[in-house]
Amino acid sequence: MKKVISIFLVLATLVCLCAGCGKSSEKTTIYVYNWGQYISEGDEGSIDVIAEFEKKYPNIKVQYSTFDSNETMYAKLKNGGITVDVVIPSDYMIGRMRQEGMLQELNYDNIPNAQYIDASYRGMAFDPEDKYSVPYTWGTTGIIYNSKYVDEADVTGWELLWNEKYAGKILMFDNSRDAFGIAEYLLGYSVNTTDSAELQACADKLAEQKPVVQQYVMDQIFDAMENEEAWIAPYYAGDYLTMVEENPDLRFFRPEDQGYNIFVDGICIPTCAKEKEAAETFINFLIDPEICAQNLDFLGYSVPETEAKQYLDAELVANEVAYPTQEQLRNATTFDFLPEEISREMESLFMTVRNG
Repeated sequence: MKKVISIFLVLATLVCLCAGCGKSSEKTTIYVYNWGQYISEGDEGSIDVIAEFEKKYPNIKVQYSTFDSNETMYAKLKNGGITVDVVIPSDYMIGRMRQEGMLQELNYDNIPNAQYIDASYRGMAFDPEDKYSVPYTWGTTGIIYNSKYVDEADVTGWELLWNEKYAGKILMFDNSRDAFGIAEYLLGYSVNTTDSAELQACADKLAEQKPVVQQYVMDQIFDAMENEEAWIAPYYAGDYLTMVEENPDLRFFRPEDQGYNIFVDGICIPTCAKEKEAAETFINFLIDPEICAQNLDFLGYSVPETEAKQYLDAELVANEVAYPTQEQLRNATTFDFLPEEISREMESLFMTVRNG
């Protein structure tokens, strides 16, 4: 009897395939473009997010590649010639790409897990109607320093990055927006200034710093700080939590009185995407509360959905580096989308400083 039932099931499956279900057996490939070291890949017993996705959706294959700054990602997409179905820019860059028509509107019928995104991360200035992005993570920027070599008395604010005592052991952001943001906080300007004189003053300040800078970095910061090749660097809180596991002498400091950046990175579908529905399936998977928690528990970044916190390590939820208090956030500011001509001016000034 069991054999008869088995034969019947096989025949039924074949009939289903012939009746139009065959499409489900076709392999769809989506191209995901994300920051380096910004998804859990199964290291140290953590979840392998892409492997789990492909296990759940065997007909969708993920081709994954990385970028090291918003500006690099933007240039690649703007210039064309590459296929990207999912991209994860930061807030201000989402605003820019949205205004330049580089993003597609999302179909939330395919992203039901968006219901779990907290209200505080909806309707943000860079995407006021939530048409083009779904929050992936949020976090803050501060200074990472090695307590073995850096005198705590010197850790007073952003000026630490200009301290000649540590010349040759200081790293600096290798992207214009973060670098100029630090100079703007230090000089007391708005981080969203469009005043050319203020931008020039920031460039001059960054030029003053150049003699003490060992190198301008993004992902290279991990090896340099963990291996004590450098002692001081500005970077993101989530990445600090990864680095400190490798080097417990590292500390994180937010210059709360001067101000610092708070950011949201969102998941988007660019206009060049060829597999929009499959891309939305991937987005929905990333923001499933349990997947989101397992992913960000390893990354150290902060979840934008309270529902996910029940799956997080309790120590991480209580860690004020990852989840600062409202008092600690009092002077935190976001980077807004700047007009294209201002972005170009800032980038040009930064390249002049960087290349000396």
